[in-house]
Amino acid sequence: MTDTVTPPDSTAADVSEAKSKVDWFAEIRGLAWMLLAVLAFHSLVAKPFYIPSISMMPNLLVGDRLVVSKFPYGWNWASASFHVFPRSDKRLLPGTPKYGDIVIVVPKGRTDDLIKRVVALPGDRIAVVHGQIVLNGKPVPQLAVPPVQLAADQQLMCTDRSVPYYCYQDFDKFRVRLPSGRDVIELPTLQETMPGGASYLVIKDAYDPEVDEVAEQIVPAGHVFLMGDNRNHSADSRVAAWRDGLGGPVPLSDVGGRAEFVTFSLDGSQTWNPFSFWSALRPGRSWTSLRPVHVPGGR
Repeated sequence: MTDTVTPPDSTAADVSEAKSKVDWFAEIRGLAWMLLAVLAFHSLVAKPFYIPSISMMPNLLVGDRLVVSKFPYGWNWASASFHVFPRSDKRLLPGTPKYGDIVIVVPKGRTDDLIKRVVALPGDRIAVVHGQIVLNGKPVPQLAVPPVQLAADQQLMCTDRSVPYYCYQDFDKFRVRLPSGRDVIELPTLQETMPGGASYLVIKDAYDPEVDEVAEQIVPAGHVFLMGDNRNHSADSRVAAWRDGLGGPVPLSDVGGRAEFVTFSLDGSQTWNPFSFWSALRPGRSWTSLRPVHVPGGR
């Protein structure tokens, strides 16, 4: 008969000691890799974005959360989620936006992201005459459509007169009470259709010579001309840089991505309590596409 030797049983103290030995270096390394993966995804693929201003109404509202894709026009300094490196004009796998694309832009001298719509491409001649875009000598069609109805959310009011002019808008004159008793804002709305048929809605509520009369200019190579959909309240390529505008055509190296769709929208009534978010959700906003509609027969 052969004797067998078995190892002694581990005691409870041995097990406790083994569990208490944590490889903190491995834990920190794992967290670092996870953080790098998130940053890479945000800079190279897509990232969430929050709308803080009224410049893109009626298509984007204050409180909208959306997804911006980073790859449609290639990658550059503006694509990065955090601008920790010196600005560079270099572009990797460069591309050019299409008419009507909503893009994210980081103007030179700034690190904040702005969101505007592409209305002219490299080499185009563009002017604005009495509020209407004239592209390569031809007026861009603007069709009057029924006013957009927006809920009278306090977050949309933006009536603090101390803020720049492109934020202030007197919504009270557009307030209408529906038979149901609900207050809405009915804004003068136009349907604008670009060459190729890209179509979208814009708001035009007054005449302002500073933004409604822009002399013809040629968009340089590697640049685009950007405008907000809320035409009287947008600091864009029509507005001088010293007025917080874009100061003319924008280099494509300053364009960091394309807006794709709204994930959800909050009307500003939420509090610190997460349960209040449900009642603050704007109905019908989630998963709304931000790509322009294409109208057949567009010039």
